[in-house]
Amino acid sequence: QVQLVESGGGLVQAGGSLRLSCGAAGRTFRDYAGGWFRQAPGKERAFVAAIKWSGDSVYYADSVKGRFTISRDNAKSTVYLQMNSLKPEDTAVYYCAAASRWGSPSFMVRAFDYWGQGTQVTVSS
Repeated sequence: QVQLVESGGGLVQAGGSLRLSCGAAGRTFRDYAGGWFRQAPGKERAFVAAIKWSGDSVYYADSVKGRFTISRDNAKSTVYLQMNSLKPEDTAVYYCAAASRWGSPSFMVRAFDYWGQGTQVTVSS
């Protein structure tokens, strides 16, 4: 079992930046891939980014490429999501996730086993 807790959400103006953090407890986090998803009001939860346990492979949704960066610090059992050039359409609850497997981008969208409780990100225009 892996327990995940997100932090760093908040209210920001369009064009601004936020960094989300996801702390993990339980089994050794370095054995898990990390990921971020988001869910906007009235929409399904959507994949944002994923990072392999080694940190040497990452995937992004097309909507965030070039603006968001996922990273991890295994010594701190933490995964980060740096979000730059934020847009109002980035407004959502952001969820951290962990997966015991790694594969193609289409595989990873459905591979996550553990979830955090979510943190709200609101981007004003």
